[in-house]
Amino acid sequence: MRTAATALLSALAGPERELAARPFDADADRRWIEYRPRPRPGACIADLDRTARKAAHRLLATALSPHAYAQAMGIIALEEVLDRQEDWRRQRHSDDYWVAVFGDPDRDDHWSWRFEGHHLSVTMTVLDDQVFPTPVFLGANPATVSYAGRPISRPLAPEEDLARELLDAIGPVGRAAAIVSDRAPDDLRSGPSPVAPARIEPLGLRAAGLGSSARAMLDQLVALYLDRLPPELAAREAVRVAGGDLHFAWQGPTVPRQRHYYRIQGDDLLIEYDNTSEDGNHPHTVLRRPHSDFGHDVLAAHRAAVPH
Repeated sequence: MRTAATALLSALAGPERELAARPFDADADRRWIEYRPRPRPGACIADLDRTARKAAHRLLATALSPHAYAQAMGIIALEEVLDRQEDWRRQRHSDDYWVAVFGDPDRDDHWSWRFEGHHLSVTMTVLDDQVFPTPVFLGANPATVSYAGRPISRPLAPEEDLARELLDAIGPVGRAAAIVSDRAPDDLRSGPSPVAPARIEPLGLRAAGLGSSARAMLDQLVALYLDRLPPELAAREAVRVAGGDLHFAWQGPTVPRQRHYYRIQGDDLLIEYDNTSEDGNHPHTVLRRPHSDFGHDVLAAHRAAVPH
């Protein structure tokens, strides 16, 4: 990450470098997540030359596993599909993504970076070479593009399909505990907020009460989100959450193509999925650590212990 972030900054000059290179203590800009088409801090990919664009994508690739990087590229490409569906009215563009680096990755002991645009927000915070890898948001609109009943594009298929398999696996009693509302929320409960809630009530089904096969499927769903990260980071996060108390909650109908939502929450873990457009074809998904998004709690302890 240091190498890739340094290479990106070296590839930028003039106004683009001023927009991309931010001080680490610019907390309002650094502690930021926005997955809607809104103005945001950073340098726009559309304004970068070929070398800088490739450097920005190489930086993004340091934060994602190969399959998650492929999901991200599919999500970016969907901007052109969505623009066509909307008769080109909103002027969406697959280069409307922004990159920012906070602090000096070549010299500082704490720094961070973000790659973000419509339906994609990835923030990595680094403290003494330890990476704090959340939040990571992936969305898709349209979720599915089909021809003759067959999917042409469906970048977030595993996130939906595996959750439905879990609903089947937990059985009627488990579903009664897991389904906390027959109506889905309008968006992710954490939303585009820099601070995610540590607990969301009602909690739903407690993982400790699951049988071995259903618990294995829940663990597989958690692993799906952790495996968005590169293997070393994903393995570290898996160890961190292993053995912890987890809850799974579902809201809305359980039939496909209806508005629905689920979440998994545990100790410093929040996974959310919503698909809340009228036709259930517009999902949002996020992996967050409520206590340590943007490295918050560790940075606070570091600043208290080390004079700056």
